[in-house]
Amino acid sequence: MANPFQEQLLKAGLVSKQKVRDTKTQKRRDKKAKVDDGSAALKQEIAAKKLAQIEKDKQLNEQRFNEASEKGLVRGLVTEFKKLAMTSAKDADIKFNFTFEKKIYALYVDQQRQSELLKGHLGIVRHEQVNYLVPHKLVERVHFLVPAWVGYMWTQEENTAAVEEDDPYADYVIPDDLMW
Repeated sequence: MANPFQEQLLKAGLVSKQKVRDTKTQKRRDKKAKVDDGSAALKQEIAAKKLAQIEKDKQLNEQRFNEASEKGLVRGLVTEFKKLAMTSAKDADIKFNFTFEKKIYALYVDQQRQSELLKGHLGIVRHEQVNYLVPHKLVERVHFLVPAWVGYMWTQEENTAAVEEDDPYADYVIPDDLMW
């Protein structure tokens, strides 16, 4: 045993081995229960900041949308991405999944369109329950004016590998076009 006081009590016959084990277990449980590293307060603070940022972004987006609507930019943008939308090939057999408003949608594309989507040359705009495959520059403009319409847009931040220091799988690269 690591505690000499417990050893002395055992030798004197004042406690049993079972009582020592129970005490250690209870001490460990108490220690776990009492640990408060301030993470709850920190989490609340972070959540409050996120909510404030979301509210600020929402107001800014509404302001941009209203300004663009007044200028007729949104109407022009809709006609532009409808005109420039690329149709997928009839033999498209690759299912490209993307999330839009917390739902997963699928768009069937061919090998060339999939590689263009993954490289950032194309993007997906969803307007009035229809998916449009459009060039990346147009997706950026749609994202600037009406971010709620962007279904998929390749960004550099999302595709940089965040490697942790003690990650055991750091040497194994996950391919971008991994199909499940």
